[in-house]
Amino acid sequence: MKIEVARNAGFCFGVKRAVQLAFETARTSGGPVHTLGPIIHNPQVVAELERHGVRAIADARHIRRGTVIIRSHGVHPDVIESLRRRGLTVVDATCPFVTKAQRAAAALRGEGRQVVIVGEPRHPEVVALKGYAGRDSVIFNHQPVRIKNRIGVLSQTTVSEDDFVRALLAFGKQASDIHIFNTICNATQIRQRQTMELAQRSDLMVVVGGRDSANTARLAELCKRVGQPTRSVETEDELRTAWFRGVRKVGVTAGASTPAATVQRVVRRIRELTTGKTKAEGRRRRGQ
Repeated sequence: MKIEVARNAGFCFGVKRAVQLAFETARTSGGPVHTLGPIIHNPQVVAELERHGVRAIADARHIRRGTVIIRSHGVHPDVIESLRRRGLTVVDATCPFVTKAQRAAAALRGEGRQVVIVGEPRHPEVVALKGYAGRDSVIFNHQPVRIKNRIGVLSQTTVSEDDFVRALLAFGKQASDIHIFNTICNATQIRQRQTMELAQRSDLMVVVGGRDSANTARLAELCKRVGQPTRSVETEDELRTAWFRGVRKVGVTAGASTPAATVQRVVRRIRELTTGKTKAEGRRRRGQ
């Protein structure tokens, strides 16, 4: 059986930058270090950071002193201002593509437009974007929304191009003055395109990434849209031998918040399962 891994599977630039900043801050900071929510949507990376002294906190009000790392998804601008007023050190690890979307939201708001965000209402990136977009902004997520005649449109950075285009077509029937910012990040577009191409030439797709990762979930959706059987896993321990029976080629892709080492372990485990080796045997062989 052949295994092919998508060329750009794993950490994107923004995630890699955020994780590196977190580890560097843990190493150089003299006091406690926190992140507002998980630095990225990957439980294994969050657990590793906690072992290095970086603790994820859901509510900024519970942080009394030390350093606060703004995670890759960004936060509402009022949150950053509040942290600084309280004398906390702020390290901004917001993904540059997310920062670009935040500036676009603020610019559209400055034009006096109602801002429409295409994305998932509860996703932290979208919650932060709404802070820049203003109180009258709305979120479009496949359901009709009431919009004004003069709007500005942007998206969560991990939205698929197809979903963004469909949203724009819907808005065109309701508004006559539309200013559009395409804020889908390049890494997302490339990863999604490569995943769909790989799915078309595979018998089974394995998508690796955190269960709370929006971009990982979207990759799985795209694989299913192509019509291929798709399995989603966080780690290699979730793989099952039965999935690969009768399969000649497996495609493996991973979300932008999935470490390369996790992808490698998944590929190694697939080989073990499909060649009859047990996990223990595989480990012994690698130790020789």
